[in-house]
Amino acid sequence: MRQTTLKKDFLFSGLILIILILVPFFTSSRITLDFIIRLASFGIFATSLNILVGYGGLVSFGHAMFFCAGAYSFSLLLQKLNFSIPLAFFLTIFFCSGLGILVGAICVKLKEIYFSFLTLAFQMLFHSIIITWTSLTGGDQGLTGGIERVPFWGVDLTNHNSFYWFSCVVGVTSIFLIRLILQSSFGYTLRMVRDNSERAKYLGINVWRVKLYAFILASSLAGVGGIIMALFVSGAFPDFGYWTMSGEAIFMIMMGGINVFIGPVIGASLLLLFNDVITRTTEYHGIALGVVVLMFALGFRRGIADYFSELLIQKKIIKK
Repeated sequence: MRQTTLKKDFLFSGLILIILILVPFFTSSRITLDFIIRLASFGIFATSLNILVGYGGLVSFGHAMFFCAGAYSFSLLLQKLNFSIPLAFFLTIFFCSGLGILVGAICVKLKEIYFSFLTLAFQMLFHSIIITWTSLTGGDQGLTGGIERVPFWGVDLTNHNSFYWFSCVVGVTSIFLIRLILQSSFGYTLRMVRDNSERAKYLGINVWRVKLYAFILASSLAGVGGIIMALFVSGAFPDFGYWTMSGEAIFMIMMGGINVFIGPVIGASLLLLFNDVITRTTEYHGIALGVVVLMFALGFRRGIADYFSELLIQKKIIKK
C-alpha cells in the first residue's frame, strides 16, 4: 500500500516538474516565470511549516527565522567567502539544521501557546542580531551588492531560464522529500504524538525527540526556501526574518489547508497572487488583502484544499 502511494507521489511530482520545465517554451513572460520562482521558495517555506502545524500540532510563530537564516547564510558564503553555489547550498542547510537543533531543543519542551511564543521570541532575537550586526549583515539595509552566480556542473544561473528550471527542480524535489518523510514510519509517529502524546509515551515513544526531529526537518527545508529567495533578489534583507513573514506563512497554510499535503502550496500561490494583484490596483493593499483573507476564512471556514477534499469525500468521489 505504502509503495503504491509512493509510486503515485513520484509520478505526480515528475508530471508537475515536466509541466513546469515546459512553461518557458510556451511563454516568455518574465512575470509568469518570476511568479513560479517565488512560489517555489514560498511553497517550500509553507510546506515546511506545515510539518509542525498540520502533522506535529506545533504552531510556530517564528518559522521565518530559518527562512531568513537560509537567505543570509547562503548570501554570506557567496559574497564573503566566494564559495561555489553547491557547497554554499549544502552548508546553508547544515547551518539551518544546527540552528533548528539549538532552538528546537528548548522550544519543543513547551506546549501549545508557550511553544508558539517562545519560537516568536527566538525569531525576534535573531532579527535583532541581523539589524545590529551591521558589519556582517548590512544592518537594516540588508546584504546588497548582489550575488555572483558562478556556473556549476554546466548550470549557469545568470541565465533567467536556467535559474527558473533550477528553482523548479529544487522546489519540487524538496516538497516530494517532505511528502516521502511524512509517509514514512516517522511521519505516522509524528501524527500519533500530535493526536495523543500520552499514549505515545506509554508505547515507548520519545515524544521530545520526535518533535525535535520534526523541528529540525522543518528548519532545514525553510532554509532551502530562503536560498531560492536569496538567489531571486540577489541578496538578503531583514524583512525575511521579521514576525510578519511568519504570519504570512501561517496565512498560506490556513488558506490552503493543513490536512491536505499540497494545501500549503495552494495557499502560497493564492497569497502571492492576491499580493501581486492588490498591490497593483490599490495603495491600501494591507486592508484589501485582509478583507480577501477574511472572506476566505468565513466562506470556506477551513483551507480551500481541505474544503474541497471534504466535499469530494462526502460525494464519495475520493476515499478518505
